[in-house]
Amino acid sequence: MSKLDAVIISCAVTGAIHTPTMSPYLPIAPEQIIEHAIGAAEAGAAIIHLHARDPSNGKPDQSPEAFARFLPALKQRTNAVFNLTTGGSPYMRVEERVAPVAAFKPEVASLNVGSMNFGLFQLTDRYKDFKYDWEREHLENTRDLVFRNSFQDIEFILRTCEQSDTRFEFECYDIGHLYNLRNLLDRGLVKPPLFIQSVFGLLGGIGTHAEDVSHMKRTADRLFGSDYRWSVLGAGRNQMTIAAMAAAMGGNVRVGLEDSLWINRGQLAKSSAEQVRQVRQIIEGLGRRVASPDEAREILKLKGSDAVAF
Repeated sequence: MSKLDAVIISCAVTGAIHTPTMSPYLPIAPEQIIEHAIGAAEAGAAIIHLHARDPSNGKPDQSPEAFARFLPALKQRTNAVFNLTTGGSPYMRVEERVAPVAAFKPEVASLNVGSMNFGLFQLTDRYKDFKYDWEREHLENTRDLVFRNSFQDIEFILRTCEQSDTRFEFECYDIGHLYNLRNLLDRGLVKPPLFIQSVFGLLGGIGTHAEDVSHMKRTADRLFGSDYRWSVLGAGRNQMTIAAMAAAMGGNVRVGLEDSLWINRGQLAKSSAEQVRQVRQIIEGLGRRVASPDEAREILKLKGSDAVAF
């Protein structure tokens, strides 16, 4: 079986969507993020996608200082590829969002390739009380929030990172985002192989029907041919269903507590590693195998862990 037949599992261990009230298992403090990331890597994740949080209240923190609290320790303990967010939180300015990637020059960084409504307000109805004051406002204010990812913003991130040889995980929340990415490729602003992460199930983006998944894949195939590698993430309860569809279609997958807090219906996941183990069973049950970190580096043409700045 060739390396291209192997499935790259990405794991996003905390993110900026879920709030501390929603799960006692959501990693907040640096040592918790380290523990969850190492566990996910040991379970089979080749790529660890990282956000940072304020350990005092769990609020998203996109300062380089926040990432410095866990990146060096992670690099010492695992060979996994680290993917730093440039999405941060939808409330942040692009200059704030790109700062950790500019400082640490990781092998991979996420890059949202289109603006969108980013609705989280519906989650407030599920919780009577919140642990921290910022949580309800963070969710409710998304009724009037556009997650800005203009062409100017995207180009700013690309220019900021162009000397570091960091490659990107292009997060596409709808079909139009694929066309945005095709425009960037045509203009020479990005280079293949493109690592495209199709995001399903967030309010404001594409849905989770099997036809949505197929349509995203067909469109990417038509626009990019052999110049891309496809991965998917399903939000919330759709996480494993979307992963199973993509794995059966030859794609790669992303799991983790950033995307879903659950391991089974009504059962909170205690770690992202639980989800990695579950999706690994699906992958191997389909007769495919899981890529190692070094295989992921080769498939995605990454620069290697010795060329990062942490």
